[in-house]
Amino acid sequence: MPRTPIDITVPRLDGRRALVTGASDGIGLGIATRLAAAGAEVLLPVRNPAKGRAAVESIRRAVPDADVSPHTLDLSSLDSVAALGDTLRADGRPIHLLVNNAGVMTPPERQTTADGFELQFGTNHLGHFALVGHLLPLLRAGRARVTSQISVAANQHAINWQDLGWERSYNGMKAYSQSKIAFGLFGLELQRLGEDRGWGITSNLAHPGVAPTSLLAARPEVGRATETRGRKLISALSRRGILLGTVETAGLPALHAVTAPDARPGRLYGPSGLGHLGGPPAEQKLYSRLRDPEEARRVWRVSEELTKVSYPDS
Repeated sequence: MPRTPIDITVPRLDGRRALVTGASDGIGLGIATRLAAAGAEVLLPVRNPAKGRAAVESIRRAVPDADVSPHTLDLSSLDSVAALGDTLRADGRPIHLLVNNAGVMTPPERQTTADGFELQFGTNHLGHFALVGHLLPLLRAGRARVTSQISVAANQHAINWQDLGWERSYNGMKAYSQSKIAFGLFGLELQRLGEDRGWGITSNLAHPGVAPTSLLAARPEVGRATETRGRKLISALSRRGILLGTVETAGLPALHAVTAPDARPGRLYGPSGLGHLGGPPAEQKLYSRLRDPEEARRVWRVSEELTKVSYPDS
């Protein structure tokens, strides 16, 4: 059965500066391309310079007049995050849109970041926590909209407070869920603190549903030589239009959350189809793991301690 096309209207973004993490391929590349097509200047901070150049070329093929530039960022290194922050703050230009999209998923064996954190928690959550902290002056100057990409996995499992680094007993999927729960709580606390402290930014959450993205593909850098069986199944269902989204539609919730005039701060956006696995983007109920403000405050405190990145009181 032919798949019914799914798309959204992105408002014009001329004069706006956008930054998208994880935009060297997949969902992030699709989001960055759409932002560029709407007239935004797009910054692509990526870990692999060759992939960054290829992403820029891809965007310019789709949008010949795109204003897009690559930058270096390894979210698994707090030094790299700080260096990007230094570079962009020295440039001094406001950032109006930020999509925290990059991530890693379920390394077969426990791995650590350059700073010794479990790889998924350190990259998916702590790296982005530090990045937003370093960029906050530019985000405030641009009265930015910040959208953080979580996952359906944030509706499973819990934060392992007794062993945040999964040193005693590593479970890749539970560690991934922990990283996305923490990241979601961060995005919500960012909105609450932004309101209380007058930062002038807004923050919300998005999730892509389920689609055949690169997260579960062969990723030698995380110890996965071949794509997972789960990704093979997801690819087969996606091709047939059964329940799941495509790489293109999976980026629409975050694109809607960060650009739509009616997208609200402190809310979660995801696919509206059966089980929220695919379909057009829409607001949806916050996952149960994301509803406790005290848990969010605890995540924030621990993240400041671990990253040594502090946010201003006003």
